[in-house]
Amino acid sequence: MLRVNKGSVTLVGAGPGDPDLLTLKGLKAIQKSDVILYDALINPVLLEHNPTAKKIFVGKRRDFVKKTQAEINALIIAYASKGLDVVRLKGGDPMVFGRACEELEAAQKVGLSTTVVAGIASYAGIAAQYQIPLTKRAEHESFWVVTGHTRSGKLSSDIALAAQSSATIVVLMGMKFLPEIVANFKKHKTGNHPVAVIQNGTTAAEKLLVADLNTIVEQVDQYGIQNPAVLIFGMAANDPVTNYKNWVQKEAVAL
Repeated sequence: MLRVNKGSVTLVGAGPGDPDLLTLKGLKAIQKSDVILYDALINPVLLEHNPTAKKIFVGKRRDFVKKTQAEINALIIAYASKGLDVVRLKGGDPMVFGRACEELEAAQKVGLSTTVVAGIASYAGIAAQYQIPLTKRAEHESFWVVTGHTRSGKLSSDIALAAQSSATIVVLMGMKFLPEIVANFKKHKTGNHPVAVIQNGTTAAEKLLVADLNTIVEQVDQYGIQNPAVLIFGMAANDPVTNYKNWVQKEAVAL
């Protein structure tokens, strides 16, 4: 086995979009790095914290791939093997639907030092932005975070299980399958079960739409809500504070 033991690899969570939500530890990692490999969803302002580092865009979005995962892994190893400090800058938290395990395993396999700096996950940061209580005593006392699609591009089977729960359900990367997701929830919930959709949460382009199972698909189409977006199902989406914010938020869509 090739072992290099030279540079270092740090996976840094950039948070949900607002550059002020970067952690202090993440900032320090960026500032000391030699190379930054960054995703499509990170705020480009974060790159200004290190003017001298080499920046490489490796972003992936639905229907668009700048670099494959294998190519990203190879870049991480190539630069760190030269004795450089490599930061892999990811949106949200790197350990939540961020393919962190694949990158960590690739680096560790060749003996590179690896570190993970947690970020504010999109589901937590965006819910907080709109004061959506993912948990509320005596009402919704737990929450699920589920991906909308699997690696093969199909609807996650966990959606059907989540739809049966009394918990708040947060779906990431689910806009493509929104009608199918709603259909799963309708099997176990009434048509007025609340749903919130937040596009580009915590950024200047954010939009909030609050509806219910009967109307959400039509409303999303009417108001042109698109990816990247977070879906929140449950009474948390109908919290009075949420409804108030729905009307006063500058970029919000009010029903």
